[in-house]
Amino acid sequence: MGSVYFYHLTRGPLEDTLPVLLTKARAAGWTIAVRGRDPQRMGWLDDRLWVGAADSFLAHGLEGGAHDARQPILLTTGPEAANAASCVMAVDGAEVTAQEVQVLDRVCILFDGTDPEAVQQARGQWKLLTEAGCSAQYWSEETGRWEKKAEK
Repeated sequence: MGSVYFYHLTRGPLEDTLPVLLTKARAAGWTIAVRGRDPQRMGWLDDRLWVGAADSFLAHGLEGGAHDARQPILLTTGPEAANAASCVMAVDGAEVTAQEVQVLDRVCILFDGTDPEAVQQARGQWKLLTEAGCSAQYWSEETGRWEKKAEK
């Protein structure tokens, strides 16, 4: 049974934080689905991942390619990832179910702390998932480094 980690982004944008978390998830041996809601936004993230830091490379693909099933990281907008992901990173308010949390190694929910609507949605997801019995952690970067602020 996995757990869900909430990442409250307050200092850095998604395009800076996501590669760090993806690198850690790949180091754990996981295949990852980055789940968003808007195909254009996922295309934008795809572009950002390709032009990342010069000292790193994150092999990935955008859903709809010929080799989706072989991608270590697949950017998608749907609940089913062709790459048999063991980790889902939900961005931009993408939905995650308690059933997913229970069968995956890890679920990460990244949300923009400067957007009141995104914060409210993350609170709702926390409540829904923890009430369903999912193990959850809340991480904040408000001090300049990531700190665990709550666990349930």
